Amino acid sequence: MDPTTTVAPMQNDCETETHSVWSWWPSWRPTSMSLLKRTESKILACIQNDLWARFVTLPNQCRIWTLTITNKVVRKPAEQAPKTPLVMVHGFGGGVGLWIRNLDALSQSRPVYAFDLLGFGRSSRPPFPSDAAKAEEQFVDSIEQWRQSVGLENMILLGHSLGGYLATSYTIQYPARVSHLILVDPWGFPERPKIQSQEDQGTEVVKRPSPPRWVKVIAAVISLFNPLAVIRAAGPWGPGLVNRFRPDFKRKFEDLFDDDTMTQYIYHCNAQTPSGEVGFRAMSESLGWAKRPMMQRVHQLPPSMPVTMLYGAQSWVDSSSGHRVAQIRNHSHTRVLLINEASHHVYADQPGQFNRVVENICKSVD
Repeated sequence: MDPTTTVAPMQNDCETETHSVWSWWPSWRPTSMSLLKRTESKILACIQNDLWARFVTLPNQCRIWTLTITNKVVRKPAEQAPKTPLVMVHGFGGGVGLWIRNLDALSQSRPVYAFDLLGFGRSSRPPFPSDAAKAEEQFVDSIEQWRQSVGLENMILLGHSLGGYLATSYTIQYPARVSHLILVDPWGFPERPKIQSQEDQGTEVVKRPSPPRWVKVIAAVISLFNPLAVIRAAGPWGPGLVNRFRPDFKRKFEDLFDDDTMTQYIYHCNAQTPSGEVGFRAMSESLGWAKRPMMQRVHQLPPSMPVTMLYGAQSWVDSSSGHRVAQIRNHSHTRVLLINEASHHVYADQPGQFNRVVENICKSVD
C-alpha cells in the first residue's frame, strides 16, 4: 500500500473515498484538485472546436470528468445520419489533457468524447478491491455506466496502454456498443514468460537468465507500494521529480507550451490520493505484467469485431503481441500498424500520423 494512505472497505458507491491518514500530509504535497483544474484549463484552452467539459454522475454517485468536442462549423444535411462518436480512454497515470494534440483533428467530422478513468485525473477516487478480476470489473462497469449516462448507443472505442486493456475487456462484455476497437500500445496483453525449465512436464518455456539479485530486491520493495507512491512521498520535491524523470512530456508538447504545463499536469494527476492506481496494482504483478493477460481472452471478441492495433516503433511495448492477437483471431478484421519515430505515447510523438490513421479508421465505420 501507499504508506500515506488507507483504503476504506469496498462499497457500491462513491460516498466513501480513499483518505489520508495524516491530516497534515496534503500540505506536504504541493497539489490539490483546484491546482489540477487550473493546469488542465490552460491545456484545454488550446482546443479550437466546440468544447463541453463537465462531470457525468453515474448511478452509484461516482463522477466521471468528461469532454465532448464537436465541430459546429461543418453543417450536415438534416437527413444525414449522425457520425459514430469516437471515445478515447487514456492510460495509467494520464488524463484527458494528454489528448490535446488530437482532439481538434479527430473532431472535424464526428463528436469526440474523452474522459478521466475512474480513480484518475479529476474523476472520483473510490476504493478499489485488491482482487485483479474485481478491480478490472470496477473499471469496466464504470465505463458502461458512463456510456449509459451520456446516452451513447454505439461508439468507436480507442484505448491507450491501460486504457487499451480496459477497452478490450469492455468490448468483450459489451460488443454491441462498439463499432471498431482501436488499441494504442496496449498494456497487459502478453503472458509473463516462464523462466524455469519444465521439460519434464512437456511444457514449452522461454529460457531467460535470472535477473541480478539487486533487481529482484528493488522489484520486491516496489511491489509493497502503489506505483506512484514515490511522487507523493517526495512532497514539495514531487514536481521536480516528474520533470527530471519524464522530461519527454515537456518535449512532446513544447510547440504548445514553453513552460512546465504538461509535467505539472502529470504531477497533479498523480499526486492526489491514490485510487485508480490501487486498482492497477491489483491487476498487475511485479515488473508490470498483467495478472490476467488479455491474450488469454481476445478470442472472446466477436470475429466480426474490427480491431486495429497501433504501436510506436520505438515503444517498450512489444508489437509482437499485436501479431499474436491477429493469429488468434485468424486475421479476421484485425490490423497491426507501426508508427515510426514514436514511443509509447504514439499520439503525442507523431500526432499528425496518428490522427490520420485514426481518422481513416473512423471513416471506414461511417
